[in-house]
Amino acid sequence: MQSEELNKYGEVYVKKYPKLKVKLVDGSSLAVAVLLNSIPKGTSEVLVRGKLTKVAVAVAFALCQKGIQVAVSREDEYEKLDKSFGIKSEGKLVMSKSYSSYKIWIVGDGLTEEEQRKATKGTLFIPFSQFPPKRLRKDCFYHTTPAMQTPKTLENLDSCENWLPRRVMSVWRIAGIVHGLEGWEELECGYTMSNIDKVWEACLKHGFQPLRIPALSKT
Repeated sequence: MQSEELNKYGEVYVKKYPKLKVKLVDGSSLAVAVLLNSIPKGTSEVLVRGKLTKVAVAVAFALCQKGIQVAVSREDEYEKLDKSFGIKSEGKLVMSKSYSSYKIWIVGDGLTEEEQRKATKGTLFIPFSQFPPKRLRKDCFYHTTPAMQTPKTLENLDSCENWLPRRVMSVWRIAGIVHGLEGWEELECGYTMSNIDKVWEACLKHGFQPLRIPALSKT
């Protein structure tokens, strides 16, 4: 679906071709579901870094609703999220100039090497981007980009992307497969999203499984 700047997450196609028979599915709702299920239980605060995409905004909002503090380090990012959330952030959206106090980072395109170096030892980086960040820290943990383990019944599959393990598929592809298997008619593009819980449950029903979260350092 590309980005907001190029085609507004696919919305341009729908407006240009209103009678389009193909269903556009950008996978954003499944990406959000996978990210939420990748955050270790008991987490009380996270730091969001990188370009704020549709997925990043939705994840941050969902975390605030769950009572988890969401921190950003730039004023423009705070204003964008605050405007998107309105009064629904439950007071959990905060500005923070400190990187070292957060052990869970939700990261996307634009995460800099300098920022990674500021992370405290044992930090878990969880990407919301389609491409993984450069792994600079050997004393930190890096989760995969949004992806799931494929069903055992799916044959002749190596890896979906060269940075993913064998038999693991990106959610952007899985979403389209599940959409077709379920016979759903709605579009998922532009700034709209499917029901996150519904998409997650459908994926599990069809045999897709979440990936194991890298173990966090106890020191």
